[in-house]
Amino acid sequence: MSKEVLLDVRHLTQQFHLTKKIKVKAVDDVSFQIHKGEIFGLVGESGSGKSTLLNMLAGLEPSDGTVFHNGKTVEMPEPSRAMVYQTMALFPWMTVMDNVAFSQKVKKIPKKERAQIAQKFIDLVGLTGFEKSFPIQLSGGMKQRVGIARAYCSDPDVLLMDEPFGHLDAQTRYMMQESIEEIWEKEKRTVVFVTNNIEEALYLADRIILLSDCPSQIRAEYKIDLPRPRDLVSPEFMRLRKEITERMNSAVY
Repeated sequence: MSKEVLLDVRHLTQQFHLTKKIKVKAVDDVSFQIHKGEIFGLVGESGSGKSTLLNMLAGLEPSDGTVFHNGKTVEMPEPSRAMVYQTMALFPWMTVMDNVAFSQKVKKIPKKERAQIAQKFIDLVGLTGFEKSFPIQLSGGMKQRVGIARAYCSDPDVLLMDEPFGHLDAQTRYMMQESIEEIWEKEKRTVVFVTNNIEEALYLADRIILLSDCPSQIRAEYKIDLPRPRDLVSPEFMRLRKEITERMNSAVY
């Protein structure tokens, strides 16, 4: 893995106004770096500010502090940072092919060329043969694969994933985790994902940051040196899962 810094997060703070007089701080002075080609996990309880933090990395929310992407200050969303959400907002009137190729259409790439580009990523996520299917004809896991293919098709530097498997059943969730790892092995794009599932984080991530309850602060950082594919019942995997679980469930930071 490269040690080149892709995202440099410095002193991010975010607060929301409930009323004119009442403010709630969601993120409090968070700093870290993400390396090129890394799978990076942001882990914390529900409501801890993980999604808010991810939105700031994407440039979707203004904040105090600074995010640098390849040395450039993040001020707004850009195609170089693609988002994958828990519930994919696919265009229901478009086929799988048209959904995946949408970013290429926006760029005014000729139809034949954008179909070739999209086909690469449809094949990559294992949806070959479903190019003409509509979202209503797909399972939840298949829709998520379309969303991931669509994100990759925009040729981003980094894929930002907001609890992308949280709504899936357990079996489909495991399958999608394996798919993400397989895609990453082929593409070696940087992936940043948020989750409250410690096992999922340990299975996928090269590094994990454990966040405190709201407002988010960094409670601990873990470098995961386990070989891939990860063995979910290996002694070291089980030890790390126990340690992080106890730390997450402990008293407020």
